[in-house]
Amino acid sequence: MSIKTLSELFLVVAGRQKADCLLHKVGGTYQPISSAELVDRVRRLATALLDLGVKRGDRVALMAENGPHWPVADFATLCVGGVLVPIYPTLTPDQAAYVANDCGAELVLVEGRDRLDGLLGERADMPAVKQFVAIAVEPDGDEAVSFSRLLAESEAMPADELERQARLAKPDDLATFIYTSGTTGNPKGVMLTHGNITSNVLGSLECMDIDGSYTALSFLPLSHSFERTIDYIYFYKGCTVAYAESVSAVAQNMREVNPHAFVSVPRVYEKVIAKVHEGVTASPPMKQKIFHWAEGVARQALPYRLQRKKPPGLLGVKTALADKLVFGKIKAALGERFRFAFSGGAPLAPEIARFFWGAGIEIYEGYGLSETSPVLTVNRPGRTKLGTVGPALPDVELKIAEDGEILARGPNIMRGYHNLPEASAEAIDDEGWFHTGDIGEIDADGFLKITDRKKEIIVNAYGKNVAPAPIENELKASRFIGQAVVIGDRRKMLAALLVPDFETLRGWAKSEGVAGDDVAALLAEPRVRELFEHEVKTVNGELARYEQIHVWELLSEEWTIETGELTPTQKIKRRVINQKYGEVIEGLYRRAKGD
Repeated sequence: MSIKTLSELFLVVAGRQKADCLLHKVGGTYQPISSAELVDRVRRLATALLDLGVKRGDRVALMAENGPHWPVADFATLCVGGVLVPIYPTLTPDQAAYVANDCGAELVLVEGRDRLDGLLGERADMPAVKQFVAIAVEPDGDEAVSFSRLLAESEAMPADELERQARLAKPDDLATFIYTSGTTGNPKGVMLTHGNITSNVLGSLECMDIDGSYTALSFLPLSHSFERTIDYIYFYKGCTVAYAESVSAVAQNMREVNPHAFVSVPRVYEKVIAKVHEGVTASPPMKQKIFHWAEGVARQALPYRLQRKKPPGLLGVKTALADKLVFGKIKAALGERFRFAFSGGAPLAPEIARFFWGAGIEIYEGYGLSETSPVLTVNRPGRTKLGTVGPALPDVELKIAEDGEILARGPNIMRGYHNLPEASAEAIDDEGWFHTGDIGEIDADGFLKITDRKKEIIVNAYGKNVAPAPIENELKASRFIGQAVVIGDRRKMLAALLVPDFETLRGWAKSEGVAGDDVAALLAEPRVRELFEHEVKTVNGELARYEQIHVWELLSEEWTIETGELTPTQKIKRRVINQKYGEVIEGLYRRAKGD
């Protein structure tokens, strides 16, 4: 059946009899939750929400990791007319309190003792919150009510009443606020309607070859619109949704779940390739030779792989042998049922995409923003161009403004930013075009290529515009470079901060007889400096002189969400890095005598 609201989507789920609607880890093994059990929990929580005073249009905040409690809280809130507001579980208490207060949440569901204590400590900054609900922890006294107890003690709302409530929702009703990551300043609450998201679910399905018999692994944060909308797609199609224990446990969970599909950000794919190259470096010379031969075969087979066709003749024989000797082992790590994956949230380096596709591993890159529900474009089976993010979804219009900015229009564009009319007017013009803030180009076949963020363009001391993201992607294509940031606004030359891929570097150091127990000592080793000098020169060889990196420095610690350099969606916070490493940057330019 066709749907116009997310509560109607839930009714589709409720109409199924599926024994393994969800999978989650219990006592060390994955256990199923049937669609009947999911529906029962939603009906019970729906009753509890009404008893707690939730009315249509009220905001219900949810701060939790991925797990079965997520769709229960989401669907129950939506079915009684509430607006679910996710809070990234990695946020600090004051950051989480800002979101809860800004959206006007009266009810906050929070997972874990530390998060609950943190929010309770910020209660004075959330005057509208009337009640906390504790997930996976038994609260003390009246500080909160127990999520599990609510489910156990609440009477399930009658099925016909739940359906009546669910069908009251209209496409233009608010469904959720998604708070942007906030690379600068406070995050903004993106207001998305039921119609925004369901249009994206249906439009995406016209481009994604997802079968209802699939099992999908869910590990990106459901607090962000990317995984959440993809999970809605899984539910609508009848797939089994398996929740990873954490991002760090994905490799193990993948072996346990054996999924058909998943979505991820580029950093995960980059780490997979770094691990592969580390293993190759530690292998005997003959195995290294076989691997490099297989890479060459993969490059030849790439045009056929992109069309999902078997390479012909002798190339077909070579490809089959390369798969057996090399690439089959990589595929095996993804599971025998693996079909394809999606990449989004940040640019996927073309070298990474070419490696996986050449190995017969299909990764479809797409593009979108929280403000667009989120998907705008996606490569798709039989219609994929590496280095692009694919053509637009059906019903989505794209155009390039005079200054190169990508503009989008369609049923998936947000209503606006909560309580920020000026920012909303700046983002969506009078003709309904959403200004993405990204710079790009559309080719003759309608494929979109992202070249940079409009606000991140570097203007050097000579007035030349430099897009840092493509240079950073080229740097990260080196197996020795895990993270990179290019600097040079109003400077005479570009500099770069480089975070090594430490696993790969240590493997290289061991094979080369370079002492490397202490990170600082390892990075100071002349041979290590020479190695990175070579990697930077290789990248510079493909760049115009004004785009080249003249000075660089190696950093001893990886940038993470916890240490503040990355947003919850793994985007670089350039302002934070510029501040944190200000002395290092100034030292680079003094060394170069560039200023």
